Amino acid sequence: TYLRFVAEDLRRHMAKLGFRTLNEMVGRADCLEQLPESHEKSAGIALAPLLEGPALNRPAPLASQKIALSGLEKHISDAAAPVLAGLTPYALVSEQVHNTDRSVGAHLSGLIIRSKGAQGLPRDSIAIRLSGQAGQSLGAFLAPGVRLDMYGQANDYVGKGLSGGIITVRPGKGAQYIQENQSAIGNVALYGATSGELYCCGRTGERFAVRNSGATAVVEGVGDHGCEYMTGGIVVVLGACGYNFGAGMSGGVAFIFDADERFQNRCNTESVDLESVWQDQDKALLQALLERHRLLTGSAKASHLLEHWDASLPLFVKVVPLDYKETLRRQVEALHGDEESTSSTEEVYPRTLNR
Repeated sequence: TYLRFVAEDLRRHMAKLGFRTLNEMVGRADCLEQLPESHEKSAGIALAPLLEGPALNRPAPLASQKIALSGLEKHISDAAAPVLAGLTPYALVSEQVHNTDRSVGAHLSGLIIRSKGAQGLPRDSIAIRLSGQAGQSLGAFLAPGVRLDMYGQANDYVGKGLSGGIITVRPGKGAQYIQENQSAIGNVALYGATSGELYCCGRTGERFAVRNSGATAVVEGVGDHGCEYMTGGIVVVLGACGYNFGAGMSGGVAFIFDADERFQNRCNTESVDLESVWQDQDKALLQALLERHRLLTGSAKASHLLEHWDASLPLFVKVVPLDYKETLRRQVEALHGDEESTSSTEEVYPRTLNR
């Protein structure tokens, strides 16, 4: 409501000045004027330089910003071109990546969506293998048909807006640290993801999977505020969680390996309910996700849990949003009366195990 009033006030000022859009106001310094001095503190402020428009030798768009495509992105796009043209069904790109390389995969995803539409390409049509230390937004908006394998570590926003692609992160060659204890990716990974998969052999930072609405992820630890405002998808955490997990979570499910039995004290139980993993559908789903995590990342933690499955399973906690759980209960009652309710995981993700 407040922002509506702000927008309305702005609209009135724009109308007085004769502008229809904010873009029309860009660069119009001629519409600005300095108010008369009303206070001694403003007497010495000279704003004249700000009121003069930039001197241009030739007409140019004032709001244009062109960013050159990086060498890495160009190489990836060139390698994928035959797939987009239908000349070959598969392409593989192997490259070194540095922390100055940002949003790797985003340009390719844009090309795919423009060429093939939202459905993207068939599964694993384009494989990108990167080694090193990736910059921010690795795999942002990654489209269906692209698999990005990261050997090393990545900065914040991994998988931001993930849109059907697959991202895996594992330690680089010769890494000496214990995988499950090391942060492999930064903060705010999987923010706003709508579909796709993320498998990370290592811990993630704070605010993991915030506003996730459909992606599947397996990681080995998260910082504070994990799954905040999550509305859909599946998240599996094989290690410790930070505080305030699940705050505002209204959809999807999460499975937490609670070896030290401290998760209840770190979870925001105002919005979620905690259950044991006892339904057959949930057991099968969880086991399948761990097997896929082990296959794609070589995770020692996943291997250990699977090898001792009977002892590991009771230590998992299922996190279900209260509002979502109540909605499902009402739907089941309306459709089946007093019949036993199927699990929330089965209701929303019946095809996960058939991949």
